[in-house]
Amino acid sequence: MKQEAHRTARIEARITPDALALVRRAAELQGCSLSDFLVTAAQTAAYKTIEETHIIRLSAEDQIRFVELLLDPPAPSPAIVRAFERNRELFGTK
Repeated sequence: MKQEAHRTARIEARITPDALALVRRAAELQGCSLSDFLVTAAQTAAYKTIEETHIIRLSAEDQIRFVELLLDPPAPSPAIVRAFERNRELFGTK
């Protein structure tokens, strides 16, 4: 995988010799430099982490329940009503 030609930042990491050998071997198997392999692996892990925190996955049953609650929400609980009223008193909001 070819990386951008204009690199402007540098990172450093300390790893064990065994981990370095493992990563070097993986880079060799993919036919890329150690640096390119590490950058690609880090970007892949970063995208996955970000995606996992921004996407909510629901089972089919949970999807149906979610839509049902959106279309026909339950009445607010007494605690929610009190909190809403208190908020109105404090901040004068609607």
